[in-house]
Amino acid sequence: MKLAGKVALVTGSNRGIGRGIAVEMAREGADVTLNYNTHEAEAEAVAREIRGLGRRAIVCQADVSKREAVDHMVQETLRAFGKIDICVNNAASTVRKPFLELSGEEFQWVLGVSLMSVFHTSQACARDMVRRGQGGAILIISSVHAFIPFRTSLAYNACKAGINHMGYTMAEELLPHRIRVNVIEPGWIDTPGERRFVPESQIYELGKKLPWGRLGTIEELGKAAVFLCSEDASYITAACLRVDGGFWLPARSADSS
Repeated sequence: MKLAGKVALVTGSNRGIGRGIAVEMAREGADVTLNYNTHEAEAEAVAREIRGLGRRAIVCQADVSKREAVDHMVQETLRAFGKIDICVNNAASTVRKPFLELSGEEFQWVLGVSLMSVFHTSQACARDMVRRGQGGAILIISSVHAFIPFRTSLAYNACKAGINHMGYTMAEELLPHRIRVNVIEPGWIDTPGERRFVPESQIYELGKKLPWGRLGTIEELGKAAVFLCSEDASYITAACLRVDGGFWLPARSADSS
Protein backbone atom coordinates (compact mmCIF):
# COMPACT_ATOMS: atom_id res chain seq x y z
CA MET A 1 0.00 0.00 0.00
CA LYS A 2 1.71 3.14 -1.27
CA LEU A 3 0.25 5.51 1.35
CA ALA A 4 0.16 3.28 4.41
CA GLY A 5 0.24 5.34 7.61
CA LYS A 6 -0.32 8.63 5.80
CA VAL A 7 -3.01 11.25 6.44
CA ALA A 8 -4.46 13.12 3.47
CA LEU A 9 -6.64 16.23 3.42
CA VAL A 10 -8.57 16.57 0.14
CA THR A 11 -10.61 19.68 -0.56
CA GLY A 12 -13.83 19.40 -2.54
CA SER A 13 -13.88 15.65 -2.00
CA ASN A 14 -17.60 15.01 -1.74
CA ARG A 15 -17.90 14.40 -5.50
CA GLY A 16 -16.05 14.33 -8.81
CA ILE A 17 -12.27 14.34 -9.02
CA GLY A 18 -11.89 15.02 -5.29
CA ARG A 19 -13.94 11.95 -4.46
CA GLY A 20 -11.87 9.83 -6.84
CA ILE A 21 -8.66 11.02 -5.23
CA ALA A 22 -9.88 10.54 -1.66
CA VAL A 23 -11.11 7.00 -2.28
CA GLU A 24 -8.00 5.96 -4.19
CA MET A 25 -5.76 7.32 -1.44
CA ALA A 26 -7.75 5.32 1.10
CA ARG A 27 -7.34 2.19 -1.04
CA GLU A 28 -3.61 2.78 -0.80
CA GLY A 29 -3.66 3.04 2.98
CA ALA A 30 -4.27 6.72 3.82
CA ASP A 31 -6.69 8.10 6.39
CA VAL A 32 -8.58 11.01 4.88
CA THR A 33 -10.16 14.32 5.79
CA LEU A 34 -13.03 14.90 3.39
CA ASN A 35 -13.99 18.49 2.73
CA TYR A 36 -17.23 19.86 1.33
CA ASN A 37 -18.98 23.22 1.30
CA THR A 38 -22.43 22.00 0.28
CA HIS A 39 -23.85 18.49 -0.32
CA GLU A 40 -23.08 17.01 3.11
CA ALA A 41 -24.85 13.74 2.29
CA GLU A 42 -22.44 13.12 -0.55
CA ALA A 43 -19.44 13.69 1.71
CA GLU A 44 -20.84 11.30 4.32
CA ALA A 45 -21.32 8.67 1.59
CA VAL A 46 -17.65 9.00 0.62
CA ALA A 47 -16.67 8.67 4.28
CA ARG A 48 -18.66 5.43 4.56
CA GLU A 49 -16.96 4.11 1.44
CA ILE A 50 -13.53 4.90 2.88
CA ARG A 51 -14.36 3.32 6.22
CA GLY A 52 -15.54 0.27 4.33
CA LEU A 53 -11.99 0.01 2.97
CA GLY A 54 -10.69 -0.17 6.53
CA ARG A 55 -9.40 3.39 6.73
CA ARG A 56 -10.43 6.31 8.92
CA ALA A 57 -12.28 9.32 7.53
CA ILE A 58 -13.65 12.55 8.94
CA VAL A 59 -15.94 15.02 7.19
CA CYS A 60 -15.31 18.77 7.48
CA GLN A 61 -17.60 21.45 6.13
CA ALA A 62 -15.55 24.46 5.07
CA ASP A 63 -15.76 27.22 2.51
CA VAL A 64 -12.11 26.98 1.52
CA SER A 65 -12.11 30.49 0.09
CA LYS A 66 -12.19 31.66 3.75
CA ARG A 67 -9.01 31.38 5.82
CA GLU A 68 -10.83 30.91 9.13
CA ALA A 69 -12.72 27.94 7.72
CA VAL A 70 -9.52 26.37 6.37
CA ASP A 71 -7.69 26.83 9.68
CA HIS A 72 -10.60 25.15 11.49
CA MET A 73 -10.52 22.23 9.02
CA VAL A 74 -6.78 21.76 9.52
CA GLN A 75 -7.19 21.82 13.30
CA GLU A 76 -9.99 19.25 13.09
CA THR A 77 -7.69 17.04 11.02
CA LEU A 78 -4.87 17.35 13.55
CA ARG A 79 -7.24 16.56 16.42
CA ALA A 80 -8.48 13.44 14.63
CA PHE A 81 -5.24 12.13 13.15
CA GLY A 82 -2.39 14.06 14.76
CA LYS A 83 -0.73 15.07 11.50
CA ILE A 84 -1.16 15.92 7.81
CA ASP A 85 1.16 14.22 5.33
CA ILE A 86 -0.68 15.03 2.10
CA CYS A 87 -2.61 18.14 1.08
CA VAL A 88 -4.69 17.92 -2.10
CA ASN A 89 -6.13 21.17 -3.45
CA ASN A 90 -9.06 20.12 -5.58
CA ALA A 91 -11.90 22.55 -4.76
CA ALA A 92 -12.85 24.84 -7.63
CA SER A 93 -15.81 26.53 -9.22
CA THR A 94 -16.51 28.54 -12.32
CA VAL A 95 -18.84 31.02 -13.98
CA ARG A 96 -19.18 30.62 -17.72
CA LYS A 97 -19.97 33.93 -19.32
CA PRO A 98 -18.43 36.02 -22.10
CA PHE A 99 -15.73 38.39 -20.88
CA LEU A 100 -17.85 41.43 -21.71
CA GLU A 101 -20.69 40.15 -19.53
CA LEU A 102 -18.69 38.83 -16.56
CA SER A 103 -19.16 40.91 -13.42
CA GLY A 104 -16.44 41.81 -10.97
CA GLU A 105 -18.33 39.99 -8.23
CA GLU A 106 -18.44 36.80 -10.29
CA PHE A 107 -14.74 37.06 -11.06
CA GLN A 108 -13.93 37.52 -7.36
CA TRP A 109 -16.08 34.52 -6.40
CA VAL A 110 -14.27 32.21 -8.82
CA LEU A 111 -10.94 33.63 -7.64
CA GLY A 112 -11.81 32.84 -4.02
CA VAL A 113 -12.81 29.23 -4.57
CA SER A 114 -10.39 28.29 -7.34
CA LEU A 115 -7.22 30.25 -6.43
CA MET A 116 -7.29 31.66 -2.91
CA SER A 117 -8.35 28.27 -1.55
CA VAL A 118 -5.08 26.83 -2.83
CA PHE A 119 -3.11 29.50 -1.01
CA HIS A 120 -5.05 29.09 2.25
CA THR A 121 -5.07 25.29 2.36
CA SER A 122 -1.52 24.77 1.15
CA GLN A 123 -0.10 27.31 3.60
CA ALA A 124 -2.05 25.98 6.59
CA CYS A 125 -1.01 22.40 5.85
CA ALA A 126 2.58 23.30 5.00
CA ARG A 127 3.05 25.15 8.26
CA ASP A 128 2.16 21.99 10.16
CA MET A 129 4.40 19.88 7.91
CA VAL A 130 7.29 22.25 8.61
CA ARG A 131 6.56 22.15 12.34
CA ARG A 132 6.68 18.34 12.34
CA GLY A 133 9.84 18.23 10.24
CA GLN A 134 8.90 15.02 8.41
CA GLY A 135 8.37 16.45 4.93
CA GLY A 136 5.13 16.02 3.02
CA ALA A 137 3.36 16.32 -0.32
CA ILE A 138 1.13 19.08 -1.66
CA LEU A 139 -0.85 18.45 -4.83
CA ILE A 140 -2.72 21.05 -6.88
CA ILE A 141 -5.48 19.98 -9.25
CA SER A 142 -5.27 22.47 -12.09
CA SER A 143 -6.60 22.02 -15.64
CA VAL A 144 -5.73 22.26 -19.29
CA HIS A 145 -7.57 25.58 -18.92
CA ALA A 146 -4.27 26.83 -17.48
CA PHE A 147 -2.86 27.16 -20.98
CA ILE A 148 -5.83 26.78 -23.36
CA PRO A 149 -7.86 30.04 -23.43
CA PHE A 150 -11.33 28.52 -23.51
CA ARG A 151 -14.01 31.06 -24.31
CA THR A 152 -16.46 32.12 -21.56
CA SER A 153 -14.08 30.80 -18.87
CA LEU A 154 -11.86 33.83 -18.29
CA ALA A 155 -11.89 33.74 -14.49
CA TYR A 156 -11.41 29.98 -14.28
CA ASN A 157 -8.65 30.05 -16.91
CA ALA A 158 -6.83 32.78 -14.99
CA CYS A 159 -7.12 30.87 -11.71
CA LYS A 160 -5.77 27.65 -13.18
CA ALA A 161 -2.80 29.44 -14.75
CA GLY A 162 -2.20 31.18 -11.44
CA ILE A 163 -2.26 28.08 -9.25
CA ASN A 164 0.24 26.35 -11.53
CA HIS A 165 2.79 29.10 -10.95
CA MET A 166 1.82 29.27 -7.29
CA GLY A 167 2.62 25.59 -7.00
CA TYR A 168 6.03 25.92 -8.64
CA THR A 169 6.89 28.82 -6.34
CA MET A 170 5.80 26.89 -3.27
CA ALA A 171 7.93 23.96 -4.44
CA GLU A 172 10.97 26.24 -4.64
CA GLU A 173 10.46 27.68 -1.17
CA LEU A 174 9.63 24.35 0.49
CA LEU A 175 12.66 22.46 -0.83
CA PRO A 176 14.59 22.82 2.46
CA HIS A 177 11.67 21.22 4.30
CA ARG A 178 11.43 18.25 1.92
CA ILE A 179 7.84 19.14 1.06
CA ARG A 180 7.14 18.25 -2.54
CA VAL A 181 4.62 20.33 -4.52
CA ASN A 182 3.22 19.11 -7.82
CA VAL A 183 0.39 19.89 -10.23
CA ILE A 184 -2.04 17.73 -12.19
CA GLU A 185 -3.75 19.15 -15.27
CA PRO A 186 -6.87 17.09 -16.02
CA GLY A 187 -8.60 17.28 -19.36
CA TRP A 188 -12.29 16.47 -19.77
CA ILE A 189 -13.20 14.18 -16.88
CA ASP A 190 -16.53 12.44 -16.29
CA THR A 191 -17.82 14.29 -13.20
CA PRO A 192 -21.19 15.60 -11.96
CA GLY A 193 -19.96 19.14 -12.53
CA GLU A 194 -19.74 18.59 -16.27
CA ARG A 195 -23.51 18.07 -16.33
CA ARG A 196 -23.92 21.75 -15.49
CA PHE A 197 -22.75 22.60 -18.98
CA VAL A 198 -23.34 19.54 -21.17
CA PRO A 199 -26.59 17.50 -21.19
CA GLU A 200 -26.33 13.85 -20.17
CA SER A 201 -27.63 12.88 -23.61
CA GLN A 202 -24.62 14.53 -25.27
CA ILE A 203 -21.69 14.09 -22.94
CA TYR A 204 -20.65 10.57 -23.98
CA GLU A 205 -21.17 11.25 -27.68
CA LEU A 206 -18.91 14.28 -27.39
CA GLY A 207 -16.45 12.18 -25.45
CA LYS A 208 -16.08 9.85 -28.43
CA LYS A 209 -14.67 12.77 -30.39
CA LEU A 210 -11.79 13.28 -27.94
CA PRO A 211 -8.32 12.02 -28.94
CA TRP A 212 -8.58 9.00 -26.61
CA GLY A 213 -12.17 8.36 -27.61
CA ARG A 214 -13.72 8.96 -24.20
CA LEU A 215 -13.77 11.16 -21.11
CA GLY A 216 -11.33 10.46 -18.31
CA THR A 217 -12.52 8.94 -15.03
CA ILE A 218 -12.15 10.08 -11.46
CA GLU A 219 -10.43 6.77 -10.70
CA GLU A 220 -7.72 7.58 -13.24
CA LEU A 221 -7.18 10.96 -11.60
CA GLY A 222 -7.04 9.23 -8.23
CA LYS A 223 -4.28 6.89 -9.35
CA ALA A 224 -2.24 9.79 -10.74
CA ALA A 225 -2.67 11.68 -7.46
CA VAL A 226 -1.56 8.66 -5.42
CA PHE A 227 1.56 8.36 -7.55
CA LEU A 228 2.59 11.99 -7.11
CA CYS A 229 1.96 11.91 -3.35
CA SER A 230 3.71 8.58 -2.74
CA GLU A 231 7.34 7.58 -2.39
CA ASP A 232 7.19 6.39 -6.00
CA ALA A 233 7.50 10.10 -6.83
CA SER A 234 10.10 10.90 -4.16
CA TYR A 235 12.31 12.77 -6.65
CA ILE A 236 9.47 14.70 -8.28
CA THR A 237 8.66 18.25 -7.24
CA ALA A 238 7.58 21.38 -9.14
CA ALA A 239 6.27 19.08 -11.87
CA CYS A 240 3.05 19.20 -13.88
CA LEU A 241 1.44 15.91 -14.90
CA ARG A 242 -1.16 16.28 -17.66
CA VAL A 243 -3.87 13.61 -17.30
CA ASP A 244 -6.03 14.41 -20.30
CA GLY A 245 -5.94 11.58 -22.82
CA GLY A 246 -4.28 13.93 -25.28
CA PHE A 247 -7.10 16.47 -24.96
CA TRP A 248 -4.76 19.39 -25.58
CA LEU A 249 -3.42 18.05 -28.89
CA PRO A 250 -6.25 19.24 -31.20
CA ALA A 251 -6.29 22.57 -29.37
CA ARG A 252 -2.55 22.92 -29.91
CA SER A 253 -3.01 22.20 -33.61
CA ALA A 254 -5.83 24.73 -33.89
CA ASP A 255 -3.84 27.37 -32.01
CA SER A 256 -0.87 26.82 -34.30
CA SER A 257 -2.82 27.09 -37.54
